[in-house]
Amino acid sequence: MSVLNIGVSGLNAAQAGISTTSHNISNVNTPGYARQLAVQTTNTPQYTGSGFFGQGTNVTTVKRLYSDFLATQTREAQAQSSQLSSLSGQLQNIDNLLSDTKVGLSPVLDGFFTAVNTLASNPSDAAARQTLISGGQTLATRFRDLSSQLSSLRDQANATINQSVSSINAMTTQVAKLNSSITAALGTGNPPNDLMDQRDSLLRDLAKETRISVVSQDDGSVNVFMNNGQALVLGTVQTPLQAQADPANPENLAVGMQLGGKFQPFGESSLSGGELGGTLAFRQALDGAENGLGRLAITLTQNFNAQHDVGQDLNGNLGTDFFSVGTPQSLVNANNTGTAVVDATISNYGALTASDYKLGFDGTNYTVTRLSDKTQQTFSSMPQTVDGVTMSVTSGAMAAGDSFLIEPTRNGASTINTLISDPTRVAAALPVRAAVNNANTGTGTMRVTGATPPADPNLTQAVNVVFTSATTFDIVGTGTGNPTGLAYTPGMQITYNGWTATLNGTPASGDSFSVGVNTGGSGDNGNANALAGLQSSKLLSGGTASLNEAYAQMVSDIGNQTSSAKTGAAAQQTVLTNADGAEQAVSGVNLDEEAANLLKYQQAYQAASKVISTANSLFDEILSIMK
Repeated sequence: MSVLNIGVSGLNAAQAGISTTSHNISNVNTPGYARQLAVQTTNTPQYTGSGFFGQGTNVTTVKRLYSDFLATQTREAQAQSSQLSSLSGQLQNIDNLLSDTKVGLSPVLDGFFTAVNTLASNPSDAAARQTLISGGQTLATRFRDLSSQLSSLRDQANATINQSVSSINAMTTQVAKLNSSITAALGTGNPPNDLMDQRDSLLRDLAKETRISVVSQDDGSVNVFMNNGQALVLGTVQTPLQAQADPANPENLAVGMQLGGKFQPFGESSLSGGELGGTLAFRQALDGAENGLGRLAITLTQNFNAQHDVGQDLNGNLGTDFFSVGTPQSLVNANNTGTAVVDATISNYGALTASDYKLGFDGTNYTVTRLSDKTQQTFSSMPQTVDGVTMSVTSGAMAAGDSFLIEPTRNGASTINTLISDPTRVAAALPVRAAVNNANTGTGTMRVTGATPPADPNLTQAVNVVFTSATTFDIVGTGTGNPTGLAYTPGMQITYNGWTATLNGTPASGDSFSVGVNTGGSGDNGNANALAGLQSSKLLSGGTASLNEAYAQMVSDIGNQTSSAKTGAAAQQTVLTNADGAEQAVSGVNLDEEAANLLKYQQAYQAASKVISTANSLFDEILSIMK
């Protein structure tokens, strides 16, 4: 090869370097762009008797400065960061709703019991009675409003899931198309760097939606799998996800695929990472919030009703339910093949949890799974009671593989209403009262302090408490089976037929006290006091928490989850920033470095031009000698 040709090879190499450097500079702000480098090698030298003489240079390829390991690390960090960011933002909505001092439950719950205490102080006051009814209506409205807003958050979560699935499908379709283009381009022997950048950028965006794993193939294509192992892209074939109503719970959108012409949902626990994983995790927290609010509503209304029912209103009638009470619902799985109808009832309100339950059948045994912590109990027959909820098959039979979703408290807050609007029907009085026999010689006085629900059918049966000594007494009445010879200690409460009475002073032998129908109870506050006492009574969590304490615990749990998600999101953002920095150190465009390269290639171009000029001068000299 002549010196002229060697110079031309240098010009071409320098021009390729300038072109590649210019391409880098132009794409300094292009997301996902990996800087490129023109790779030069020497031409095969020519052998002569004097040895091997170089024949110039050539550009063999343009390579991408890229690390598959760092890209994988960045995608994983991105998936984690997106999940925690999504989760913390959505949890904040629940936290703001429940903890707000204006729109939360605590202010109206306190206001309602303030009205109950006011009634206890003025049981015959019509205004106090109306205030109680208004307070009940306000409390019911707040429960329903909070339930409605939580339901709206569920709708938003479903919309986010649907959008994530659409985005995932759109991106995996493009990845499959790019696989085809890249595989074809690699047939030329050189990598299509810009197409590969586009694909990697798509994979990074895909990790924002869900955690993925990427496996490179020999033909240059990549296979993409979800965290649960389901393939999204195999070479040039894309498998789309679908978001459809969950067969187990139509309120929720489930993510799955069509397999054999049938929608098969994935387990939510297997779909972690990204916006999708964060939203699914949020929905589990939302279940707890809705169930917790419903548990409060059901426990409050049931206990208030039970106490109000044993009271006496201004018309002399026994009280009736003050609130409507939510009932459990049983949802049949759309894929069931059996004919069973499953019913659920609450048998112990104090044992209720804020969880839903799955009742499954394997053909032999029934399994009840508490969904909040996956605790399972297995039974050979039905009905069975778990956490205060009795589940029974009321008709038909379950087939192997059938399941039902039991939601004991989900609708508790959304269905609450006041049932009394007439102030005279507020049962502030007790239906029974005690009287002292005028012939008594002791100093004892008796007062009926409460009627305990559920009331005995003989609540209003007239009886006498007759002391046979200072420490023993008999119950004497028209009914049969009245106890005798009962022990008495000063200050003890006497309970019979559903009422409770307290004796003050010291009774003498032969003293008697009558307990019978309260015929003039307009000024009686006995039942109002019992109703007011419900505020501090340990009605929930197996008798360990009051209404306010249970609500405070629910708010605290949501707050802790929100705080934990925020902390995790901030930490994961730092991890993502570091991973992105490490990747950019390899693949990112450095303008200072590119400016130096541009100068280097410019000088190489000028030098190669000088070689050509020198070769031209030598050629001219030879021509002049030949003249």
